[in-house]
Amino acid sequence: MDALTIAMLAGGLLFLLLGAELLVRGASRLAAAVGISPLVVGLTVVAYGTSTPELAVSVQAGLAGNSSIAVANVVGSNIFNVLFILGACAAIQPLVVHRQLVRLEVPIMIAASVLLMVLSWNGTLGPWDGGVLFSGIAAYTVWTIRRSRREEAAAASAADLPAPGPLKKPAVSILAQVGWVLAGLALLVLGARWLVESAVLLARTMGVSDVVIGLTIVAAGTSLPEVFTSLVATIRGARDIAIGNVVGSNIFNALMIGGIASLITPGGLTVAPSLINFDMEVMLAVAVACLPIFFTGCSIARWEGWLFLGCYAAYAAYLVMDATGHDALPAFSNTMLLFVLPLTALTVAVVALRALRRQRGASCSLEA
Repeated sequence: MDALTIAMLAGGLLFLLLGAELLVRGASRLAAAVGISPLVVGLTVVAYGTSTPELAVSVQAGLAGNSSIAVANVVGSNIFNVLFILGACAAIQPLVVHRQLVRLEVPIMIAASVLLMVLSWNGTLGPWDGGVLFSGIAAYTVWTIRRSRREEAAAASAADLPAPGPLKKPAVSILAQVGWVLAGLALLVLGARWLVESAVLLARTMGVSDVVIGLTIVAAGTSLPEVFTSLVATIRGARDIAIGNVVGSNIFNALMIGGIASLITPGGLTVAPSLINFDMEVMLAVAVACLPIFFTGCSIARWEGWLFLGCYAAYAAYLVMDATGHDALPAFSNTMLLFVLPLTALTVAVVALRALRRQRGASCSLEA
């Protein structure tokens, strides 16, 4: 790497860190100012904002004729978000999961993954497919905000309190928080762009394919805003934003990014067979795995965080060995399929079953 590439890497990391801090601060205060819960802000404003790099990269790749990178970026980002980001956050500090995520948002994330897979089965995502996906994210966003308002009003009515509303704050204060959010997003987008460009340049000099670049380097790079935002939110105790950011980003990636890229790209997006036959299935499996993990006490324990991180390391190792034709690939694949994955699934199932038995007749805490 030359000095310019190193400078872009360092500058990208710095901007990502500063942008995440500004975004979390601004979003948390803005939620209180306008009377929206932090969870809804995490699922919408923060999640959509931190997914801006994925949107920009996928649209640019589609217009440039690199459909493999466009679709692989969406799939790889969703896998990375759950396994790496949630894993890293839980490894730092156990995360309490809001009951709403278990009952509503995770099933919606699974449904979005299934919809993307079904529409991709013929090898393309055309304009009609894009319209279906985009309609899904529009309906979800409106429904989420309206539901939040209704729930807050119902809670206030049950407690015989006035209906909740925005805090009485000067317009200048609200505009200041919006400014912090926008500044944070700008730094996140610029930082991710610098980091991805330098990483992709390095990977291509090593002869790595576009699909692998999209699934790993581009997916991880464009997800760095989510990484830094969720980590900062976890450290600052804003766990609703940390978890909501990941789940909301995955819903946004599958529906919004897949939809817009399919609509804008002439002729639609071409989906590589390897994505349909393997990586999309991994994406769906990861989304489904969230249900039993989240059910264990409505929390993500440290050991579950390390389990997620280990799964992502194994997935990335498989992609690298498959791309390079490494001699150890058959032995690695057999070990994962025959031993590691079955034992992991059995462990999670047993722990989830025990947790459900302990919680029988009780409900999860409403507090994150």
